[in-house]
Amino acid sequence: MIYMTPGGLFGLISAIVVIVFMVLAFIVSRIKKCPSDKIMVVYGKVGQNTDGSDKSAACIHGGAKFVYPFIQAYEYLDLTPLSISVDLTKALSRQNIRIDVPSRFTVGISTEPNVMMNAAERLLGLQLSEIQELAKDIIFGQLRLVIATMDIEEINTNRDKFLEAVSDNVETELKKIGLRLINVNVTDINDESGYIEALGKEAAAKAINDAKKSVAEKNRDGSIGEAEALRDQRIQVATADALAIEGENNSLGDISKSNATRREIEAEALRRATAAEKIATAKALEESYLAEKEAELARANREKASLEADIIVKSEIDKQKKVIEAEAIAEETRRKARGEADAIYAKMEAEGRGMLEILNKQAEGFTSIVKAANNDTNSAIRLLIADKLETLVGIQVEAIKNLKFDKITVWDGGNTKDGTTQTANFASNLMRAIPPMQDLFAMAGLELPSYLGKEIKPEAEDKSKEVMETKVSNVEKKD
Repeated sequence: MIYMTPGGLFGLISAIVVIVFMVLAFIVSRIKKCPSDKIMVVYGKVGQNTDGSDKSAACIHGGAKFVYPFIQAYEYLDLTPLSISVDLTKALSRQNIRIDVPSRFTVGISTEPNVMMNAAERLLGLQLSEIQELAKDIIFGQLRLVIATMDIEEINTNRDKFLEAVSDNVETELKKIGLRLINVNVTDINDESGYIEALGKEAAAKAINDAKKSVAEKNRDGSIGEAEALRDQRIQVATADALAIEGENNSLGDISKSNATRREIEAEALRRATAAEKIATAKALEESYLAEKEAELARANREKASLEADIIVKSEIDKQKKVIEAEAIAEETRRKARGEADAIYAKMEAEGRGMLEILNKQAEGFTSIVKAANNDTNSAIRLLIADKLETLVGIQVEAIKNLKFDKITVWDGGNTKDGTTQTANFASNLMRAIPPMQDLFAMAGLELPSYLGKEIKPEAEDKSKEVMETKVSNVEKKD
């Protein structure tokens, strides 16, 4: 058993408490809370998608999350709205007329789950000014696209339709980078050709003419009522003063003629104004139709160019694909040839090392033989030949060993010039076919030992020939 003093036990408990407190403090420090005006993006090892692939990040809006040390990290995306001033100038409408559409857009990072993931993948680490510039470029392009599909009358009079089309197009593109459209405000619309101003003047002229017509009608009704009242008055007092009535009637006749002349002048002015208005309207319609025709032609050319570009790009992609495949086949062939060459080289190198080892061993053996012959190279060579002499003699004997004679027939034509018979010469030559041992020793620079026999002198050789010829003659006589 281990006994501890009270002081030691207290120190151990204190150390355990400190360690537990440090662990708890570390765990608490890794719990990160997300403010309501931000999105916390946790990246690193954050799990897998439904298809089994690793997630790029996990987005959290509100709440808290434990961020694992070493394998995870986190950053924040700011949800502060961004106000973007878009001063679009010279945008081409469907009527091929360029207009200026100054506007202001308010955007911000979306809190929708899928859109938040787009923001985490494309906007994390960017400053608000950089995000604002990126969104501004997208808004410029989509605003031009919407204007190109609408007439100026629609843009100017039906603002709700125009803003709805802009919102749909812009928000669809902004969601791809993780943003959403909060508000659109178009301040004013102008065009460099004065078409919108002409439309305003036309509307003003029409309103003025309508007002003038209404005033003239009211004046006419007032004059008629006034004349009727005067007539009644005059009729009632006619009995009192006939001459006054007659004079007044003459005056009233002159007044009526003057009023009729005035009304004729006003009617003629109204007719000329109406005719001028209709002529201007027809001319505007004619210019509108011409502009629409040019816009359709431009659209047809654009679609043709787009189709041609698609075909050319597809052909270029196929061409690059074939080039890459050919390069891959060539690289595979080169690697295969290089591998075969390396194998042949390794085989030849191994054979060379083996041959070198054999030659080195032979050289060592030859050196030992020369040392055994007291460094006399001629004696060493004789030793080598003497060692192989048995093999040489065996090879010579093997040359005629397997010759078999069932029967030999010799036609002896008599004695030769030296007095011997042809039969004797045949037998002698047959024996000489076997290499004499003395000649083999002589070629090797050696002398045959005496116990193996001595060289036959020419006189003894002639005598042996005579003996052989005699024996052969005897054999022939017996036959």
